[in-house]
Amino acid sequence: MQIRPFLPGDALILRTVFHSSVHQLARQHYTTAQLQAWAPAEYDAAQWAERLRTNRPWVAEVNGCIAGFADLQPSGCIDHFFVAGKHAGRGVGRALMARIHSAAQQAGMVRLWANVSLNAEPFFSRSGFAVEARQQVALRGQVLANARMGSKLLFAS
Repeated sequence: MQIRPFLPGDALILRTVFHSSVHQLARQHYTTAQLQAWAPAEYDAAQWAERLRTNRPWVAEVNGCIAGFADLQPSGCIDHFFVAGKHAGRGVGRALMARIHSAAQQAGMVRLWANVSLNAEPFFSRSGFAVEARQQVALRGQVLANARMGSKLLFAS
């Protein structure tokens, strides 16, 4: 597995990863209508590409295939953290989280946080995050439950 920086040509495949992650991995916790609101088939490709360019995610590749992506913002926010459905449970998420923790340490961050879907809560808990608040998020006419999760970082000086 290789973790590398985002390249502008990655936007389309990262949208596919995002869509498969939402529709395959979250379907136990959300209705079809909620999943469609969260990751619709129709989207603004230019807006998506710009968001990725701004967020600068890391991309996980397994045998040359993009398997997931995640980012870390200067505030300590993890805005995107998605693993393709077919790569779930194979260490992709752990590798991305390790990269996030490494970057956070290098930046001297003391806290990470994310708005985490119900299906991702167990993974984030195993990664040292705790639920700080339960949330109901309105999105394209649907309300989706999620959790604000945070993790205090204790790095040796």
